[in-house]
Amino acid sequence: MMEKADSVQKLYTRMRLWDFPDQYVIEPTDGSSGSSLAISKVDGSMKLIDEVPQGNSLQVPKIYTIFGVVGMLRLLAGSYLLVITDRECVGSYLGHPIFKISSLKFFPCDHSLKSAPAEQKTEMEFLGLLNVAEKTHGLFFSYETNLTLSAQRLNALGDESKLLPLWRQAEPRFLWNNYMLEVLIDNKLDPYLLPVVQGSFHYFQAAIGKETIDVTLIARRCTRRNGTRLWRRGADADGYAANFVETEQIMQLNGYTASFVQVRGSIPLLWEQIVDLTYKPNFELMKHDEAPRVLERHFLDLRKKYGAVLAVDLVNKHGGEGRLCEKFGSTVQQVASDDVRYVHFDFHQVCGHIHFERLSILYDQISDFIDTNGYLLLNEKGEKMKEQRGIVRTNCIDCLDRTNVTQSMIGRKMLEYQLRRLGVFGAEETISSHKNLDEKFKILWANHGDDISTQYTGTPALKGDFVRFGHRTFQGILKDGWNALLRYYLNNFSDGTRQDAIDLLQGHYIVSVSRDATPSSKKQGLESIASLPLALGLVLTGFFFAIMSLNQGRYDYRHFFLSLMWAGISIGIAAVVRANGRVFCNRPRLHKPRS
Repeated sequence: MMEKADSVQKLYTRMRLWDFPDQYVIEPTDGSSGSSLAISKVDGSMKLIDEVPQGNSLQVPKIYTIFGVVGMLRLLAGSYLLVITDRECVGSYLGHPIFKISSLKFFPCDHSLKSAPAEQKTEMEFLGLLNVAEKTHGLFFSYETNLTLSAQRLNALGDESKLLPLWRQAEPRFLWNNYMLEVLIDNKLDPYLLPVVQGSFHYFQAAIGKETIDVTLIARRCTRRNGTRLWRRGADADGYAANFVETEQIMQLNGYTASFVQVRGSIPLLWEQIVDLTYKPNFELMKHDEAPRVLERHFLDLRKKYGAVLAVDLVNKHGGEGRLCEKFGSTVQQVASDDVRYVHFDFHQVCGHIHFERLSILYDQISDFIDTNGYLLLNEKGEKMKEQRGIVRTNCIDCLDRTNVTQSMIGRKMLEYQLRRLGVFGAEETISSHKNLDEKFKILWANHGDDISTQYTGTPALKGDFVRFGHRTFQGILKDGWNALLRYYLNNFSDGTRQDAIDLLQGHYIVSVSRDATPSSKKQGLESIASLPLALGLVLTGFFFAIMSLNQGRYDYRHFFLSLMWAGISIGIAAVVRANGRVFCNRPRLHKPRS
């Protein structure tokens, strides 16, 4: 049976934050009778108090309404309290309300350091990163249930585990604020300890004849090797892969609950791409002799958590991707076992840019694994009728666009299989034969892909028009071009700072304030004004004119050729700065502390 809301430690759902000159006081206002939490502005120390202090008429405290304490971040320049200042209810997970964080705010506790100029400079460095961190996308939480666990793992929790506070039940790798909760855990502040997950949450309800079906899609992003597109690639020495995301598709019908889990993650080898202003930096494989050990650790972790593993590799067989593909495939053979299987499917060669229906060729190759390892099925009483015994692990290079199209296809096949199992679908009946269900299912997966892509690259997913509409569209192709250029700009000029903010929040790194970020030689002529932001701006301007013409239902060739002219100018400027790419790039500033 799933745990009930009243079987776990109650969390405060609404609070008032009092901003006094010397301390913050967080007072529960949701009807709870618990104590208030006082946090010193001098050193960040915490204690529970019975009453909110009385202010004076000269210094009236500011008052904020908050909906959760995300945690405390201890930095060299002091401590910072992170709270939720706005939320939005986006649905329910197995009967429990799920909220999306709409707004975060940091409150500094650094009075003891403000007198020293050196610390003030360091603090400004941190504040810039914290401002970026406040804009983190895709954060979700529940006051009642453990969002870090799939339905199958929730169902497997013992009675004693279900009575533990939510943070103690949580899967650490999916707990986004794991590091920031440490101070609250040390102070035994269970009613304030709110687990937060980064990922995606979407659902829909649709009619199938006289039946009503609820479908939910959840993504849980792993924090072990979290980061941005070109700054986090491959795996680390422990086998944790970049952009590793668990996706769970849940179907509820007539009291039955079915859950199917897939995962995605970067090719689990030691490899990287050095950002240097080229559109597609070279793939660099590192420490070839360690590849089997890293891969073995990665698959061992997957087997412990999910059972048998089917690795579906979608990268190109030739070119730079081909070298990664060859290394991945050959290394898997060295660590292969009865419960680890590898399938390569050259997505671009087979499907091109428009024939994504050819993914049926891939499904024919992997359907036996999916049929054998199944899915979780609970009856009306919450009793387990079936369980999922294996996982499909999908990757391309970014684990975004090709991966999302493929995972949505597998999810569609699984939902059809489940509906046949429950007698709702006939033997040959499909989702596409029900227009309303088909449209909602496509939108569900398209939004899911956009969320995951935005967190990793800063833009929605490419190829999203196929997932959303079932076929490629001309405007979708143009949108892909726009987003590809925007990714290029963000990867080179924004993601270094965003990577620092991610590492800071999750306790992976400390700041090294000193760095030489300026070129040593003065540029001459055109090189002195060359700028990738300028170049990209020109390209985007051209695309704007082209898309405006198309949206007006006519081909304005003057605008189209103007677009080409802008693109030509920008390419020339970009070529000038390309040789000095690593100087112009926005690179991460944090360095891993020595052990």
